[in-house]
Amino acid sequence: MARRPRLRWEHRCEHAGRIQFVPGESLLADGSQMLGTSAGPRGRRTIPSLRWWIGAILFASTVINYIDRQTLSLLAPYLKRDYHWTNTDYANIVVAFRVAYSIGQTLFGRLMDRLGTKRGLTLTVLWYSVVSMLTPLANGFRSFVGFRFLLGAAESGNWPGATKAVSEWFPKHERGVATALFDSGSSIGGAIAPFLVLPLYFRWGMGMAFAVPGLLGVLWLLAWRWLYYRPREHPYLSASELRIITADTGHEEATGRGALRWRDLLKLSQTWGVIICRSFTDPVFFFIADWFPIYLVAKGISLKSGLIAIWIPFIGTDLGNFFGGWMSGQLIRRAWPVGKARKTMVVFGAIGMTLLIPTILTANLPTLTLLFALATFCYGTYTTVANVLPSDLFFADSVASVSGLSGTAAAFGAVIVFELAGHLSDSRLATGTHLFDPLMILSGSIPFVGMVLVLLLVRNTGATQQGLVRRI
Repeated sequence: MARRPRLRWEHRCEHAGRIQFVPGESLLADGSQMLGTSAGPRGRRTIPSLRWWIGAILFASTVINYIDRQTLSLLAPYLKRDYHWTNTDYANIVVAFRVAYSIGQTLFGRLMDRLGTKRGLTLTVLWYSVVSMLTPLANGFRSFVGFRFLLGAAESGNWPGATKAVSEWFPKHERGVATALFDSGSSIGGAIAPFLVLPLYFRWGMGMAFAVPGLLGVLWLLAWRWLYYRPREHPYLSASELRIITADTGHEEATGRGALRWRDLLKLSQTWGVIICRSFTDPVFFFIADWFPIYLVAKGISLKSGLIAIWIPFIGTDLGNFFGGWMSGQLIRRAWPVGKARKTMVVFGAIGMTLLIPTILTANLPTLTLLFALATFCYGTYTTVANVLPSDLFFADSVASVSGLSGTAAAFGAVIVFELAGHLSDSRLATGTHLFDPLMILSGSIPFVGMVLVLLLVRNTGATQQGLVRRI
């Protein structure tokens, strides 16, 4: 019997000292082989549903990323007391993080497209883990500004890298849930952080509170270096699951399309739609994440009695992430166009985020908790779409670049919000529990404006016909 010709990826794996992949005899419902089933002549094993293990490790990266960044905001009331910082001082420290984060998003986005996902994320996680462990060396305002700047630059690579990984490993109807999975790590990390950081601080002080999250990043790197390869190069991926993953991207890879330059990307309305989708929503969540403990204190609520309330918005965002990803995926499975399915979630999210406005009317903890939970749930549906749109609209060699551009815009928006938060709160100290009212009104209104712009900009255009972007 004549032997079939070997495929390109089989040659590449053989040359790398790995096995060839052929379909196994025992398959799971999703097309992946059962663990322990022979995958080739040398009996190597495959990992069932490997793409979801990739999703899980991206989720873990985001959890650790957010624990690292939340450490300062959780310790802010105590550090303000110890170092005699004003709200403006604290805002400037946070802004240092955001400035570096905003610049780094675009730079690391392009770097991810050039270096590849594996090496790019290795670099960023190693960087911010080391910075986190060295932060206890800070002894005043300026040194904290310096360490937060370095941390922001390093952590900026997580979202472009994870978005690129999703575009490499998931078909379009699963990208929403996969994006929700890694993005939900921000809310889970924010929810876990108080229960990790505060006990460490109360028991051992600032040093351990910053060092332990950094050590978690080092442990993550060991798993990442072992697990992650591109699908066509992975030694533990079954041939049948590879067919599922490449169902939407096989023709794209075969064409050998070159990456678009930044100036070419910025000429496209779709790029601006992605940028606006993130920059009109993410600053709201960044404000809640970094200022919520101070916000509760301003409302007359102690951190000990409001500890549960601190993590409720993160859980709301987490649930919203999965709802937005799952629901848009279900609509796509029912033959809705991708664009229509994603835009439906944007409309839902923008309307729900207006619930932040009524928070100015109350200082009651249960009522505030409910309003923030509902608003952040709706934010979660919105931000899932914002993070998945680059992989919906753009081809693999431009995904991280566009994600980085949108992240830069969102981070600059956060800088503006934080500066407003610092100056407005210091100038409104006499207003008591209404200290943050102007910011809450803006937080509920701006995402709605963003929704209108996204509906106008994200559509099929002449660039779609030219093959510069995907049809949506």
